[in-house]
Amino acid sequence: MPLITSANIACGAHAGDEVTMRATVALARTHGVAVGAHPGFLDRANFGRVEHTLTACALHDLVTGQIEALRELGKVRHVKPHGALYNMAARDHAVAEVIAEAVYACDPSLVLFGLSGSELVRAGQARGLRVANEVFADRTYQADGSLTPRSRSDALITDEAAAVAQVIRMLKEGLVRATDGTSVAIVADTLCLHGDGAQAVAFARRLGAELRAAGITLREWGA
Repeated sequence: MPLITSANIACGAHAGDEVTMRATVALARTHGVAVGAHPGFLDRANFGRVEHTLTACALHDLVTGQIEALRELGKVRHVKPHGALYNMAARDHAVAEVIAEAVYACDPSLVLFGLSGSELVRAGQARGLRVANEVFADRTYQADGSLTPRSRSDALITDEAAAVAQVIRMLKEGLVRATDGTSVAIVADTLCLHGDGAQAVAFARRLGAELRAAGITLREWGA
C-alpha cells in the first residue's frame, strides 16, 4: 500500500467480502491512498475473468450494488471494472454505456478508470464523468490498442526490465509496442499494477524507483 497512489478494491463479487473490504479501506487511509471500487462479475470460481451476458438492468444493478457496498465503508474516489467486465466495456459500447450510467447514478463526482482509448472511456466522457485512461505495466498490447487476451502465451510481461521500459515509454512518448512490432499511440493517465503476482511488491518498489529516477512524479490521479 505505501507503494501506490490508488487502490482498486474488490467489492464482494469476483472476490472480497465486508471484512477484507473494511480492512483494505482502513489500510488505504493509513497510507493516504485513494480508494476505488473494483466491480466484477459474480463469478468467484473464475475470479471474474470469464465473460457473462447480462441484461442492461442486471448489469446496472451489479455495478451499482458493488460500488454502494464499498461506499458504505467510506469515501470512494474512483471506479474501475474488473477482469472480463473491464474487457467487455473496453470494446462494447452498450456495456460501456451501462457501466458509465451506473457510476454516474452512484455519484457523478466519481472518476471512471478505463482502458486507454476504449469505449468505456468514451462512454464515461459522454455521460459527463471524469475519466482516466489506464495503461498496464505487465500486459502486452495489440495493434488496435487492446490488451492481448490472457488466453495467449504472450499476454503477460514477466521480465521486469521490459515492463519498466514499456511504462516509461508510454508515459514519456505516448507510445507502446504491440505484439506485431508496431508502435501504437496511447494516452496514459493512470497505471495499473496487478497485486496478485508473486513479485508484485518487489516490482512495485522497483518501478516506483525507476519512475522517480526518470523524473516522473507519482500522485493520486486528479489530485
